[in-house]
Amino acid sequence: MSHDFWRDSGYHLLRPTEAGHLGVTDTFLRAYLNRPEVRPVEESNAAERQLHTALLANPREAVSVERLAAVGDADAIETYRIVLAFRDRLVAAGTVEGAYLELFANPPDPAMGEPPVPPLFYDQLVQVCVRHILDGTEHPLRARAGELLFRPQKVTVNEGFVMAADAETVEMYASSGGFGSLGKLIAEAQTPLRTIELDVLSEDNAEIYWTRDSRFDTVVNLNFAGDGLDALCRVLEAWVHHFLQVEISIQPVQQISDERWVWHIGLDPEGSRLLNDLYNDVEVGEARLARLLSLFRLEFREAGDMRPDIAGRPVYLAMAMDEESTLRLKPQNLLVNLPLAPRS
Repeated sequence: MSHDFWRDSGYHLLRPTEAGHLGVTDTFLRAYLNRPEVRPVEESNAAERQLHTALLANPREAVSVERLAAVGDADAIETYRIVLAFRDRLVAAGTVEGAYLELFANPPDPAMGEPPVPPLFYDQLVQVCVRHILDGTEHPLRARAGELLFRPQKVTVNEGFVMAADAETVEMYASSGGFGSLGKLIAEAQTPLRTIELDVLSEDNAEIYWTRDSRFDTVVNLNFAGDGLDALCRVLEAWVHHFLQVEISIQPVQQISDERWVWHIGLDPEGSRLLNDLYNDVEVGEARLARLLSLFRLEFREAGDMRPDIAGRPVYLAMAMDEESTLRLKPQNLLVNLPLAPRS
């Protein structure tokens, strides 16, 4: 049975290309123009309303500096600059994948007056790509693990269990006065009679994910050799293959015991800093090591896909939470930092 999940991601507004990527459509572009930050408000002038109407009719229409200035309101003008610059990147690339890679190859340059890309837009691109990669999956744990690529997680380590819950969901519960800490949320989530809609997924109950996929209210266990960490490895493998057409294998490891360690990649900022220090024999205190959630060994299935001078050597990965117990994966790290062989 095929499951249709993350229905509000915008995935169904895109058109698959012959190459298997996600072609940008006018309908997808209109979704950005219909965001509440962009839609005209009561105070909007006639020029802004006309501009918005014209862009809905033709979301690829060029907008001159003079036409934008006629909007009048400085905040509205800046919002349009951000959205239109992002739109232009999508249109120029033609596919979501192409635009995503281009954002890291040629990021916005403030010195050239280029507006920034909001972090939310990066996350939205990742979500539709992961949705595409996982289309047709029968593994709910992989869909839940896929959330880690575009939604920050709050992590708790308690009695040997490493649990990750959606950070926004945790904040919602905490701010509602129901629960003040993730530890209490996890404790409640593992009791037989739960009073909140928050469950720890396992192979035994994972099917419940399909009815709650857009609520982001399930917890994944990231223990070594566990089902959750295995699911994340499979998602990361598919992520690299989809973008780079390279077959890799990723497996968790408990430590790096390799005198010929030559390459590493952090899956998040904290993991990057930690691996850099370990590689350079910089003293790493117990507090930082305690934030390390997992190490991984990545291997290329075809040696010819790897940079010739280090072909056959493993790439080590690290995943770590920050001082606030938040995990923020940067999936682009795997795409831009792999030691790939030169391509013609």
